[in-house]
Amino acid sequence: MTTPELVLGSPATAGPAACPTAPAVAPVRPLSDKTLVLHGEHLTVPTYDRTALTPAVVHLSVGGFHRSHQLTYFDDLAQLRISADWGVVGVGLRHRAMQDALAPQDHLYTVVERSPDGERARVVGVMVDYLFAPDAPDAVLDRLADPRTRMVTMTITGAGYPLDPHTGALDLTCPDLQPDLADPRRPSTAIGYVVEALDRRRRAGTPPFTVVSCDNMHRNGDATRAAVVGLARQRDEVLARWITDRVSFPSSMVDRITPQTTEQERAAVARRYGVDDRWPVITEPFSQWFIEDDFCNGRPPLDAVGVRFVPDVAPYELMKTRLLNASHSALGYLGTLAGYEQIDELMGDEVFAAYAARFMDAEVTPLLPHPAGVDLDEYKAVLLQRFANPAIGDRLPRLCRRGSTKMAHHLLPSLRQSLTAGRRPPLLTLAVAGWIRYLQLHDAVEDERGAELQSLARAGGTDPRSVLSVRPVFGDLADEPAFVADLTTALRDLVRDGVRQTVGAAVRRSRVLGR
Repeated sequence: MTTPELVLGSPATAGPAACPTAPAVAPVRPLSDKTLVLHGEHLTVPTYDRTALTPAVVHLSVGGFHRSHQLTYFDDLAQLRISADWGVVGVGLRHRAMQDALAPQDHLYTVVERSPDGERARVVGVMVDYLFAPDAPDAVLDRLADPRTRMVTMTITGAGYPLDPHTGALDLTCPDLQPDLADPRRPSTAIGYVVEALDRRRRAGTPPFTVVSCDNMHRNGDATRAAVVGLARQRDEVLARWITDRVSFPSSMVDRITPQTTEQERAAVARRYGVDDRWPVITEPFSQWFIEDDFCNGRPPLDAVGVRFVPDVAPYELMKTRLLNASHSALGYLGTLAGYEQIDELMGDEVFAAYAARFMDAEVTPLLPHPAGVDLDEYKAVLLQRFANPAIGDRLPRLCRRGSTKMAHHLLPSLRQSLTAGRRPPLLTLAVAGWIRYLQLHDAVEDERGAELQSLARAGGTDPRSVLSVRPVFGDLADEPAFVADLTTALRDLVRDGVRQTVGAAVRRSRVLGR
């Protein structure tokens, strides 16, 4: 039996009805605690006492997704007045821009949910403080070591976990990790901050906090545990054992499409709602959060606002990463090659819409476990609707970022599993060919391995073996002759026939195969 909230997600519980034709609001006022009452005339604002919130959650690396997703759940919790125990402190690790935007407006910001039927807006107030770690490392460590902190969440991307992709163990050669290894008491990475803070809590006799990764990685809780325990072991075996025995690292699955905010959207928020917000967030109504029910220092009652606590998050995580994230990567590269700029425009092209549906139905779904309470057919239908949402206008360059991490985590596992089962999946293979062709044709590639992959892709031409030699990304795929042959053909077809014709032919071939 399908559980609707598992399939369709949980739209925010607060917010005015969608109003696609709402008139412009005047005057435009800055966003702050002092102006909240005035802004309440035009959109939903916090009605709880922000000063009464206990700073129990520290989030490492605050970006648009965290502000559209996890913070809205905690804001809903505060709004329901179930508990004031779960205020959030944000921490920036690399870029000062978020602090510059949030500090003048008392850490308030606007979330606008957009659907084809209209939009609704709210101000989120559950963030009680924000610290920029490079400027205030001691303040960050003090917050993390504070007994009131009971949960640490992270959105540091897959590249933020310094793990060997083959063994899953800490990669001691990772360049970002070197400062933490040299001076562990002055950390620079998220993992380093967590380890140092846990050591301070252990020495002070303070209970540890639960660490929750909100990154799109397979078993992100296990990855976090491996990174944290591995780094702790480099400084103190006793600390490593204490963390292993006492700290919870539940895996979680998060989902909400959140494009980058443009200046035009910022101006539109000011015009429609009268809010001069330095950095609003634009997102979709859909939202999901699954967390394994494993907490070592109190569990926030997030199930009251739509979060699902489950014994094992793996089936839900695989469902999301291999259907949504892998499709995003495939469509991002192929759509960019076809000249599209937004995914909703791409989904309006019947060739690419058919590719997306067939990609999920024929080549990914048969490899997935069945998550309890989810109708996969309905889930995929909703995914296609979300991709086609013109109100979001999710841009393809966002989907093309960090390919070496995203492809390795989300798409290549399905490809490898298909090959192991004796299948030769044309649509998964074409996605890899599209990525290689993208690397050959685009100079501005946002990827930690971008320069290396571009150089190899361009040197190889229509022979992909040079790119496949990057084993930290592709593993042993270069040792699969049938796959290498199919990938070579797909790459040659892209060069010779163009992307749209090649995609259409691959979809027809997939249907002939009947899988």
